[in-house]
Amino acid sequence: MARVPLPKPWIEAIHAYVPGKSVGADGKPLVKLSANENPLGSSPAALAARADAQAPSRYPDPGSNALRAAIGALGGISPDRVVMGTGSDELLNLIVQGYAGPGDEVLFSRHSFAVYEIAARRCGAEPVIAPDADYGCDVDALLALVSPRTRVVFLANPNNPTGSYLPRGEVARLHAALPADVVLVIDQAYAEYVAPEDDDRALELAAEHANVLVTRTFSKIYGLAGERVGWATGAPGLIETLNRIRGPFNVTNTAQAAALAALGDQDFVVRSREHNRAVRARFAASIEALGNHGLRPLPSEANFVLVLFEGRLKAGQAYEGLAEAGFIVRWMPNHGLPDALRITIGTAEEMDRVAAVLRDLAEAAK
Repeated sequence: MARVPLPKPWIEAIHAYVPGKSVGADGKPLVKLSANENPLGSSPAALAARADAQAPSRYPDPGSNALRAAIGALGGISPDRVVMGTGSDELLNLIVQGYAGPGDEVLFSRHSFAVYEIAARRCGAEPVIAPDADYGCDVDALLALVSPRTRVVFLANPNNPTGSYLPRGEVARLHAALPADVVLVIDQAYAEYVAPEDDDRALELAAEHANVLVTRTFSKIYGLAGERVGWATGAPGLIETLNRIRGPFNVTNTAQAAALAALGDQDFVVRSREHNRAVRARFAASIEALGNHGLRPLPSEANFVLVLFEGRLKAGQAYEGLAEAGFIVRWMPNHGLPDALRITIGTAEEMDRVAAVLRDLAEAAK
């Protein structure tokens, strides 16, 4: 038998991330409610800046200096404590690469973001999954699994794919109980959808402690998913580590320009948050009304709702029925959620139609 290059065994253990689909099984375009994108699109200011960005023949600013300064000004953070990434996904992977390896453990809750396990395995670390509490993070369950081998703890807040949210007191309690040499990563991809008065104060923890990193993204409320822009903040030593191993020109010219303009249009952010809150509440109420058919929407602070199917209508049937009606959502059997659909909040009209289709399917289920 011919010899061929073989990957490391921990790479072979990775199940590649599967993004949300945008077409049906027959290739027909569907209304995409599978990837948690902003139904309002992008800020007009961001689109204009993207069109006017520096020519693609020129390398981008390797430090994304103007963008980091704007992030710092908006959040009261020193730009030196901000690092940019190609989406927050790159940064989540780099954090584990910088602080864990073979023989180490990376800890997170069951039903957390799929990238956490991939990030652990790609550098040879062992993913450790704590039990959840009704699909949300259980702080005591996490802490019970901290060991001398634990190097990184991930907390998605709000959590993807369940929408659960850990209040500030529980976030602080989790951090306070962790060893000082364990990095707590608070993944805030959906933070801007949370009402400001309910902020979990993760940014304050990152400002005050040497072992906390907060990651954020422009993919969700800012509507720049296609540009791949994310950022992280934390203590200088943590940021220095990420800067050592990130790509030198990792955020493109157009991405930097669009993100900078998007930060300046906070009215768009507010409109997106208010739209999401109102339409999400209406949709969740419509699903709650189907409780006698076994449908249960989990409480969500993000721009999606995870709907559980605990009656005659099964999640797979609902997925197919919605596709026939023109909608693609996220069925998650490979994420340990075979009886659930994650449904992105779209326009009011789209969500009313989705609710109506689910009602018809539930009433017809045998």
